[in-house]
Amino acid sequence: MTDKPRILMCRPDFFGVDYVINPWMDPASWATDAKALAATAQAEWRAYHDKLKRFGAAIHLVPPAPGLPDLVFTANAAVVMDGTALLARFRHPERQREEDRFERLFRRLAADGVIERVRHLSPNLRLEGAGDCVWDRTRGLFWMGYGPRSDRAARGAVEDCFGIKTVALELIDPHFYHMDTALNVLPGGEVMYVPSAFTADGLAELHDRVAPDLRIPVEPADAALLAANAVSIGHDVILSQCSESLSVRLEERGYRVHRSPLTAFTRSGGAAFCLTLRLDHRSDAAVRREARAAPALALG
Repeated sequence: MTDKPRILMCRPDFFGVDYVINPWMDPASWATDAKALAATAQAEWRAYHDKLKRFGAAIHLVPPAPGLPDLVFTANAAVVMDGTALLARFRHPERQREEDRFERLFRRLAADGVIERVRHLSPNLRLEGAGDCVWDRTRGLFWMGYGPRSDRAARGAVEDCFGIKTVALELIDPHFYHMDTALNVLPGGEVMYVPSAFTADGLAELHDRVAPDLRIPVEPADAALLAANAVSIGHDVILSQCSESLSVRLEERGYRVHRSPLTAFTRSGGAAFCLTLRLDHRSDAAVRREARAAPALALG
């Protein structure tokens, strides 16, 4: 295994806003300037991809395909942990067409040794990958969003597959339809979150599990920029846009904030996290198993 973070991405060769499955999407508006917006998407994606590589990421690519404009949002492809990929099942028919392509991709990754195994959800369950199942290494759990896209009952499937505690929180604002639009866990254990995205019970559960000094509520103006939809590599935090106030708050906690505009993708309701899927997450239990299995160094 490499120490570099392994990330799955997809070039936006066929990206566009062609249908409506969340409030961000406006196909008529996109169509008025589709050629320029497509060029913007290409330039923004390349700049973001290159920035991730500069921070040490090893990028694996999904081949883009016509008729699948949201294939670029690879976070939704699967939940990947300890070498196992639990494939997504999508709510909307427009995205269900991605499922076979993602399965073929993960089978290839398994054959190449990037991951170890591929698992399926029950056909009657909906879970839209890491977009609704955010890993929290500090607490050793998944934060799972349910309601708009994923089923609450999928929590049990995630726990059965990975043996990891999964906390299911209901999402109630249609603008924050996936957990990754509303919650982000930083490497130091801080949790950025959009309070209005959750029910009162969900907020209470979050507050019970996250100490006050580790909570970073995201203000409405930053929530509207999808600032919580960020990617962290070490203490470098990459996001599309954010206020100077949020940037300062993160920098005061020791993070380096890097803006990489993804405005074409926010028109579809996605940003930095949505465009990536980590393939190399390891739970503490897996790390301990791997350490025990490692051969002892010869002394001499």
